[in-house]
Amino acid sequence: MRIGFGFDTHKLEEGRSFILGGVPVEHAKGAAGHSDADVLIHAIIDALLGAAGLPDIGQQFPDTSSEYKGISSSILLKRTLVLISEAGYGIGNIDCTIVLQKPKISELIPSMISSLSATLACSPGCINVKAKTSEKLGFIGREEGVSAYAVALLVNSD
Repeated sequence: MRIGFGFDTHKLEEGRSFILGGVPVEHAKGAAGHSDADVLIHAIIDALLGAAGLPDIGQQFPDTSSEYKGISSSILLKRTLVLISEAGYGIGNIDCTIVLQKPKISELIPSMISSLSATLACSPGCINVKAKTSEKLGFIGREEGVSAYAVALLVNSD
């Protein structure tokens, strides 16, 4: 078994689409980034890559490559699943926390879990997603950004 940790943060900007865990979020602001800026999936990718001892998301899918401009992070997550499978690992479980002041997203969590488990071909019971605010403190509290944390447990697939 191996454990990996992932973190990501993105700036929120007016008029951008907002995707979390592969699920569209209704909000006046969305996350800015080279891909679709799905902060939750990016944190999960780094947790999975770290657990497998592989280079991080920036090295695997560089934001300097036009190949990844505007790409769905779900596609990157599927590619990450291939990488960890090739390294001899399968998913044990993934635990995540999204930190976002607004909008409230608790009702979207079941859809996020469903989307993530379908993308990763694992049981929904293997994925946990929690949502927190920053109690109006810092850049998240000022609604300037969103962050996500993820921990992944990988098991040997042999």
